[in-house]
Amino acid sequence: MRGGGILGVIVLVWLLIGVLAAYQRDYFRDSENNCATAGTIALTVVVGPLNYAGVNPKVTNCNLPEPSQ
Repeated sequence: MRGGGILGVIVLVWLLIGVLAAYQRDYFRDSENNCATAGTIALTVVVGPLNYAGVNPKVTNCNLPEPSQ
């Protein structure tokens, strides 16, 4: 059971580093609210520490399905 707690802490720290990277890139201050911006923020958070190794994920085109008639 001890391994699950350590894994949870590692995942939490990983995601917090990703939030810090998104904050440093001013993604939360961007006034443009669309699917691509939200996708870029989500990818940056999930990638976490890899942002500091040169990974710069960006979503440029976001096609959401239209509701059926």
